Formats: sequence, C-alpha cells, structure tokens
Amino acid sequence: MNLNIFNTLSKKLESFKPLGDTVKVYGCGPTVYNHPHIGNARPAVVGDILVRILRNLFKKVVYVRNITDIDDKINKKAKEENVTIEVIALKYTKIYQENMRTLNVLPPDIEPTVTQNIHSVIKMISTLLEKKNAYEAENHILFHVPSFKNYGDLSKRKKDEMIEGARVEVAPYKKDPMDFVLWKPSKEDQVGWESPWGRGRPGWHIECSSMIETYLGETIDIHLGGNDLIFPHHENEIAQSNCAHNGKPLSKYWLHNGFISMDKEKMSKSVGNIILINDILKKYTGETVRLAMLSAHYKQPLNWNEKILIQANKNLENLYDIIGDDKNYKFVPPPKKFFNALLNDLNTPEALKELYELSKDKNNKDQLKSAANYLGILQLTQTEWIEQKKKIKNLDEKKIDKLISDRDKARKEKKFDEADKIRNELAIDGIILEDSPTGTKWRISN
Repeated sequence: MNLNIFNTLSKKLESFKPLGDTVKVYGCGPTVYNHPHIGNARPAVVGDILVRILRNLFKKVVYVRNITDIDDKINKKAKEENVTIEVIALKYTKIYQENMRTLNVLPPDIEPTVTQNIHSVIKMISTLLEKKNAYEAENHILFHVPSFKNYGDLSKRKKDEMIEGARVEVAPYKKDPMDFVLWKPSKEDQVGWESPWGRGRPGWHIECSSMIETYLGETIDIHLGGNDLIFPHHENEIAQSNCAHNGKPLSKYWLHNGFISMDKEKMSKSVGNIILINDILKKYTGETVRLAMLSAHYKQPLNWNEKILIQANKNLENLYDIIGDDKNYKFVPPPKKFFNALLNDLNTPEALKELYELSKDKNNKDQLKSAANYLGILQLTQTEWIEQKKKIKNLDEKKIDKLISDRDKARKEKKFDEADKIRNELAIDGIILEDSPTGTKWRISN
C-alpha cells in the first residue's frame, strides 16, 4: 500500500518513499506566548493523522515538533506581566499540551525548545559564516539570500513578491533587501545568550533548521506546517540548511495545511476573530472539535462555524451509540476503502464517509473502532463520552431528575402546560427528553 501526499515543493501528488529505515518527520510547533487558537490546532491534528498512518506502514517513525520559547512576543508578554520569559513560556506550553491532549493529538517523540538548543543555533550560524552565506553587520548576523541560487523554489514567488511578503525589516546595513536575521543583539533588559558575536538571541528561521539538524539529521522525509509558513519561514529554512549542509536538501516532501476562517474571513488578531481552543472546549468535547476539523481536506480552507461543531457532535453521538461501553474490542484491519482514502493525501472527508457507511451495520463494531483509531476519535466508551459532555455543561443531574419527576407528575395530573414548560426549560439548557413506555430518558443535545 502506497501513501500519496501532495508535495508543496513539486506542486504534485507524489508516492511517499522514505529515505531510509527510519521515517523522519518535523512539524513547526507553537510560539508560546498566549492561549492557542483553533488555527494552531489544525497543523497538530494533521501531523497526528499523518504520523498514525506512517506508524502503520513503517517500522520506525520519529516525529519532532518544536516549541518556540524565545520570541519578541514572549518578551513583550513577560514585561507586561512582570515575570521572566521562562514563566510565560512554561505556562503557555503547558496549556498548549493540555489542549492537544484534549483533541487526542498524540505527543511527538521529541518536543525540543529553542532555549535548550542555543548551542545548535550558534553552531549552524558559525558554519554559514564560514561558508560565506552569512555576514556580520552592526552586531547582527544575516543570511545573504543571493548566495543561495534556489531561493524561492518552495513558494514559487518572484523576487518582487518575496520582498513584499517577507515581513523583514529593510535595514540600511543589509547587503540585499531579502537578507534575514540569524542572530540579533539583546539590550540589557532583553533575554540573551553569549555568542562569538556578542550577547544576543536567535532569529526565528534558524531555530527550526538547527533543531532539525540536531534531532533528525541533515535531510528529513517530511516537513509539516501551515500555509502561512511556506514563505518566508520554510523558504528560509531551506536556504540555511541547504547551504550549511553542502547542498543537501532539508526535506524530501513538504506538506502544508490550509487556513481556518470565520465566515470565510481568515482568522486574524487584527480583525479580532480569533477563537481560542479553551473557549470551544467550554461547550464541546475535544473529539467533537477534532471531528469538525477532519470534515474538510487538510489542504483546503476550513470555514469554522457552529454548524460543523453541531454536526460533528451529532455524528459522534451516533457512533458512540453503536460502540457502547464494550472495551474488549478486537483490532482488525480497517476497510480497504477507508484506508485507501487516508492513503490518498490524507483524505479525511472520504475516510469519514466510509466510516459512517461502516457504522450502518452494528456487527462491524470491531472494524469501526479500529478505523476510528486512525482518525483519533472514539477513544472513550459511550458512558465516558456522555460523562465528559455532562462535565462540560456542569450539569446538576439530581436537578434534572427532579424536573423530570415533576414533569411526570404534571402529565399524570393532565397539567400539560406545566409539563411542556419543564421540557422547554430543560431544552434551553441543551437537555433533550425522550419518552418511552419504560419511562423518560434524557440526553445532551450539543
């Protein structure tokens, strides 16, 4: 069975062929200065699906996803709260990790931080200086973009477009407007490390290149990230790593996920439409959020709204109805059509279609559970999932049972207006009543 993935570098769907016995995967992780939003979660979920598939196909897979714990935004937040950057970074790293766990994103094999790898950064910068791909100017070390002739191969942008979209400061000391910072000086009140070029801190792009070299080697199999990282971040990573490693490519395959939008408008702090994962989890389970994400192909934009969350919740409710509370399921290979959909560039909408088809026959419980594992859903029993939903809604079960008892009494006394009032009161809180000859049961609507 072959995995086919769309390679951003070639702009083609390619059959995945590993470079060696160990499949090496790197994903760009978060910059930890604030609560993660739903856009931060998508690349983590996509990476998780990919690695689950790779682990099924190959004996050894090493997945590295970094934490950027040094950045001007972190410095700013630390000043605002009058604490050290370590306090800010550790606080938001923990929140990010907890959010990812709730979304059933398995932890990477290695999760390095930048501050643990300053020595690697300094080593790579020194190499680039020796090879004349970098230069020193006014206490900064800059990468000289014209020294790398293949710059732009990943993003396929023309030079004018790159200058416009590079988001780099066009400083007078630069040899070329496209040149970007590898190392910058730190003021007394700024965090910094000693280096051959004075006390300072790394630029953003060099961090990932140096960590890939340290933990995975010079060339990896797959590099992951969001579309917004193609340029300039990943383009700059390629330039640095290629030059430092005598022309060896950084990654054979590049996989990028599409944006998440709100009402078809890209999420942005300036627009004010950022949705925090913590806020969504106040109303929906992590599996619901994850399933909503999988409803669109990872390469496509995903328009985030209440409708897809409600639908995902309903679909999960139906699936948990089938698997129930039986924990002793037997692992069996997933249906061919289901797995082929995932092998076809992680086509989760098609895979879900096959999963829902499978769920129509209750005798397929083992196959259903096994297939769901690849998607990271149905990881609980039905009771555990229901309890999770109750906890989210902070429901008072005794109060609900009392209201149902009051309603039953009202119905017996033919006080139907009073009975309807109680039903409506519960419905407002998301509690749906289901009457049957054996009595009244209740369930959570969202």
